[in-house]
Amino acid sequence: MDRTTGGAPTRPPQGVAGAVLLLGVLLAGAAPLIPLAVLVCRHEPELLPLFAVPLAVLVAAWRIARDRARDQLTDPLTGLPNRHALLLAAQEAIAEHQDQGDYSVGLILLDLDRFRSLNDTLGHAAGDRLLVHIGRRLHRVLRGGAADGRPAAPTSSCAGAAAALVAPRSVGGLAPQPASFAATTISAASPIPAPRQAPLTAPPASSPPASSLAAERRRETGELLAGLEPLAENGRRAVVARMGGDEFAVLLPGVGRPDLLERLAKALIAELAAPIRLDGLLLVLEASAGVCVYPQHADDAESLLRRADVAMGHAQRSRTGVARYDKSQDVDTPYRIGLLGDLRRALETGEVQLHYQPKVAFDGRVVGLEALLRWERPGRGRVSPDEFVGLAESSGLMPRLTDYVLEAAIGQLAAWRAHDLQVQVAVNVSPRDVLSPGFAQRVAEHLGRHQVPAHALQLEITERLLLDDSRLAADTLAQLRRQGVGMSLDDFGTGHSSLVRLRSLPVGELKIDRSFVSRMVADHHDAAVVRCSVELAHSLGLTVVAEGVEDDATWERLHSLGVDAVQGWLVSAALPADQATAWLKVHRTGPPPAERVPGLRRWTGMAELSRPGVPRQPLAPPSQAPTAPQ
Repeated sequence: MDRTTGGAPTRPPQGVAGAVLLLGVLLAGAAPLIPLAVLVCRHEPELLPLFAVPLAVLVAAWRIARDRARDQLTDPLTGLPNRHALLLAAQEAIAEHQDQGDYSVGLILLDLDRFRSLNDTLGHAAGDRLLVHIGRRLHRVLRGGAADGRPAAPTSSCAGAAAALVAPRSVGGLAPQPASFAATTISAASPIPAPRQAPLTAPPASSPPASSLAAERRRETGELLAGLEPLAENGRRAVVARMGGDEFAVLLPGVGRPDLLERLAKALIAELAAPIRLDGLLLVLEASAGVCVYPQHADDAESLLRRADVAMGHAQRSRTGVARYDKSQDVDTPYRIGLLGDLRRALETGEVQLHYQPKVAFDGRVVGLEALLRWERPGRGRVSPDEFVGLAESSGLMPRLTDYVLEAAIGQLAAWRAHDLQVQVAVNVSPRDVLSPGFAQRVAEHLGRHQVPAHALQLEITERLLLDDSRLAADTLAQLRRQGVGMSLDDFGTGHSSLVRLRSLPVGELKIDRSFVSRMVADHHDAAVVRCSVELAHSLGLTVVAEGVEDDATWERLHSLGVDAVQGWLVSAALPADQATAWLKVHRTGPPPAERVPGLRRWTGMAELSRPGVPRQPLAPPSQAPTAPQ
């Protein structure tokens, strides 16, 4: 086992070391032929040139093996080091300095947001050209050049520091030349080649706004790179690599300040966001980045790469752009591993329960209930839904959890309908569920198994779905709507959706997030958000439900704004199935408010309901219902 790389295959040596090894190979290969060569030399010296043939074969085999080993460390599209090369570089950087207590290695992992949609729209050839261009940009930025290939202005010692940052020990051709740790370093004298198709270009430099913004970006990035001068000491080099797909990485040996890495990651994202002109289109790419540091966040090179990926995933989900690794978000911490195992068993044994929180109109009718997850972990107490639902989503358990919830909620609907309790139940689903193939069919199978009509089920989605893949989401939701399933947009106002995308989704209800509703009486800004949300929803033909209603003043304000229904502790806490059944038996149920688009038929087939201007009726739960907050 190689002590430097921890058993990983090593690179072919170069320079003097390569020449010495080649000589050794030739001597070893020619050793069996030496006695025969001596005899031939004595008796038939004219046949000695024939011995050049096996030696030539040995040299050719050596070169083929060397080139194959180099190709195994190089991304064929961009010419950058690949994931394996980056791992080797990290292993070497750690191994060479593992005895230094203050030594650190920083890693920035970058992912292009929604690149798959762009790739599908423009074609894979255009997508490949974009990836090549992105690799060239990262390479040039880290050696102190402008993103468009022009040399950056030498602000302070930026140019020299950046050039030293990635300058190779030896210069080769297209692919990075292996030489100890610098084997995966991009050669400053050998920039990544342009693709053979029509080249990508940045917007013309004659545009003053673009030029000034680019100069500002270069200045800020240069200042950051100037602070990384210690990288050039002891032959340490930065490594720019393509990890596969639309992921890139920057390895920074000797850099251990997460705050500095975050600033550099933001600067790189800003550089990647500079407009790119492709076949007459002006493209602006967005990216997310994860930051991780050895030994602060990881004990070895493989953990460094994996945890940087965890941080990048968190940056994408939270839409923060850049995130540093946090062990509380990592599925592989001992606590979360144990929690995940217990959650799997809880789904098998039925420990995870559904509670139901009513939604009521202002005339007192119960227009539906929302199914909410509750889990009492044996010996540990109640686990927050945010915690175990997030764990399920990040670990791949979400489809199973969603099927579990759908089965339980639809089964409860069947039980209520058998007792003539005609209500609609809403179930929250994640974007990953909606975007998974066959989701609409899975929902139909659950409904058919319990013989529950589709209109009795409502699915609540979040605004995040609008950002992931709105076209695929719209197709899946449209299929569900054709089946008769109701759709609601949950937590409205907390995301970043656009009105164009909102109109493209076949939702019939909009739920205003409790963070706005709970403060609207005391805060006129939140009241304005609620008012505008109501007007927007009604103009699009959607009904409006307000969450988090906890007092009479909020109830009255929402009533005056024209909200269609409310949900919150003032009405009822979330109740277990048996208590929800008792609650429904003493309260009047009815269909949800009609959608407002003229001519649009609701699942009930009835005309639009008017909002009666009557005071709120008392909606106290039965005596056995809990009064504690949900």
